Amino acid sequence: MPAPSEARQPAAGQRATVGLRERKKAKTRLAIQRHALRLFREQGYAATTVDQIAEAAEVSPSTFFRYFPSKEDVVVYDDYDPALIASFRAQPAELSPIKALRRAIVEVFSAMPEEHVELENLRGKLLVQVPELRARMLMQIADSIAMLAGEVAARTGRDPEDFAVRSFTGAVVGVMMAVVLRAGDEPESDYEGYVALVDSALEYLESGLPL
Repeated sequence: MPAPSEARQPAAGQRATVGLRERKKAKTRLAIQRHALRLFREQGYAATTVDQIAEAAEVSPSTFFRYFPSKEDVVVYDDYDPALIASFRAQPAELSPIKALRRAIVEVFSAMPEEHVELENLRGKLLVQVPELRARMLMQIADSIAMLAGEVAARTGRDPEDFAVRSFTGAVVGVMMAVVLRAGDEPESDYEGYVALVDSALEYLESGLPL
């Protein structure tokens, strides 16, 4: 009889099945979002329905709602967050949190496929320009601070609720939001320029915000 710890471990075949299922779910989620963003670009956010998105992505409306609770969520969802977190964690330990974050942002978004860049640029503009999406984005600031605080705390060996950690992450999210709002209001802003602006904003924060 296997030891209790061994009995709880899924077999290799089971792990492969779970991995395949998760990859299929991620592929479906991405397809729904990409088709939705394309339709928003072609006919406008307000004029696009969930049924139209589902039809374009070749899924049922009920499947759409299994992945995204609402039409707003299909824009708010950011599938690059996991990659950004993984890159942040992989940065050399001797780097300060802000240097590690700057490197992670450049690494992840510089590797973004060209076809995704245009859609990500559109997603950013929608988040700023559509009133209900802008409100939703601003409501998520607390979640963004909490997520980043956990990563910074792990990197620095502090508690996520440490005042310094919370102040630092609040400042980081604040300068990044300033860039997001500025880029979204500029009709001709490009994604490459946006990423460079984010890095400049973080560099400015790193320098102590001199005025």
